[in-house]
Amino acid sequence: MELTVGRVAKAHGIGGELVVEVRTDDPESRFAPGNTLRGKASRGGAERDFVVESVREHGGRLLVRLAGVTDRDAADALRGTLFVVDSADLPPIDEPDTYYDHQLEGLRVRTVTGQDVGVVAEVLHTAAGELLAVRRGDGGEVLVPFVGAIVTSVSLDDHVVEIDPPEGLLDLA
Repeated sequence: MELTVGRVAKAHGIGGELVVEVRTDDPESRFAPGNTLRGKASRGGAERDFVVESVREHGGRLLVRLAGVTDRDAADALRGTLFVVDSADLPPIDEPDTYYDHQLEGLRVRTVTGQDVGVVAEVLHTAAGELLAVRRGDGGEVLVPFVGAIVTSVSLDDHVVEIDPPEGLLDLA
């Protein structure tokens, strides 16, 4: 399964740097200089490998310089490109109650009282912490903070996330 670790938002400056929206919990290792990233063009182009030359943080995003991308035009041509990794290449997680996003996406969400809430559509990484974007059966969405006080259990075997939501949380959808 392919997992997206970043998306090119736009070019930065005239020297070929890219503004990359991070979609991984480990940007330091994924975008480390010397690493090879597999890029999938948003416009249906072929996959291509890129070597990271340099990286720095800028306004909650990364500024990434790739080998061979030397000017603004080349950087602009990569707008929308997704950087992906294969889930089989990820190291196992040794910490209890820690998961990769793809392990949570698609799990059913229910309350401790057995009420079905929906399905985890996406894991959002924010400055305040992780949120589960849960798609409800009626097409709406509710954001559930991924914290121990609310998420009481995760069963990958049963494909279920159990939550004990504070009053009103599920009414925000």
